[in-house]
Amino acid sequence: MSSKLLSVQAPKSVVMIRPHRFSPNPATVSDNTFQSLDERKADAISSAAYREVTTAAAQLDAAGITVHLFEDEGVETPDSVFPNNWFSTHAGGHVAIYPMYSPSRRRERRTDVIEMLKQRYRVQDVIDYSGLEMDDVFLEGTGAMVLDHVERVAYAAKSNRTDAVMLERFCTHFNFEPVVFDAVDYQGRPIYHTNVLMGIGTQFCMIGLNTISDTARRIEIQERLESTGRTVVDLTYGQIANFAGNAIELFGKNGPVLALSARALKALQPKQIAVLEQFTDMLPLDVPTIERAGGSVRCMLAGIHLAARAR
Repeated sequence: MSSKLLSVQAPKSVVMIRPHRFSPNPATVSDNTFQSLDERKADAISSAAYREVTTAAAQLDAAGITVHLFEDEGVETPDSVFPNNWFSTHAGGHVAIYPMYSPSRRRERRTDVIEMLKQRYRVQDVIDYSGLEMDDVFLEGTGAMVLDHVERVAYAAKSNRTDAVMLERFCTHFNFEPVVFDAVDYQGRPIYHTNVLMGIGTQFCMIGLNTISDTARRIEIQERLESTGRTVVDLTYGQIANFAGNAIELFGKNGPVLALSARALKALQPKQIAVLEQFTDMLPLDVPTIERAGGSVRCMLAGIHLAARAR
């Protein structure tokens, strides 16, 4: 597999947000069953999250990933550490800005991030869908969608945060085919974001097939993924609950790496790890405080699929 092809699916650069006032968000707990209570004092939680982002950014940088690290010193954006929900970037110089389900999360959008992208990368256009929030239409970026950049497919589990009409509009603008399905956890509750149940790499896909409630649809999606030549690594409900699906393939100085949390790696079976290591180096990041907010490493990394400007 050439490095050129690898970079189509696996970005070489990411945006990260380092929060100064992080906390699990009470405004999003109603439909995010991955959130958990953190009983520490607010300052202790914030300090721990700050350290986790700082260490993770340094590990990514050491692996040869370009990290654009932004500070969030605000007190009204507890989920800002998850920037992949409010914007995404695409080959050809395209950027999308998304409508967010929770009003508490709409303040996360930042013009300085978009301006950095324009300065450092070749941006042709920015399509801003955020005004659709006023119509109760939502699509939370690459949390709501898991994108196959090679085959041009957008996989999306139905939820409050994924509007089917908005998904169709995005796919028309950005040249993806939508594949929509119902996905539930082991208790039958809808899974709020697609990227906690699946992650697509260049030569593999990690997916909790059993979360797809319709049997025929489950088989169809598995066959579709396998038809691309990818090896499918099937994840259990327990592994999904430990964020094993919330991983992202990146392209570092020595080739592809799989960024995932230390908790997620611990949840994987040795045979699953052996399969993945055929295609990528494992890069575990320890983010236990941030995971209490209901997201993990994939949610923390907004991949940059843009051509860099000559410096």
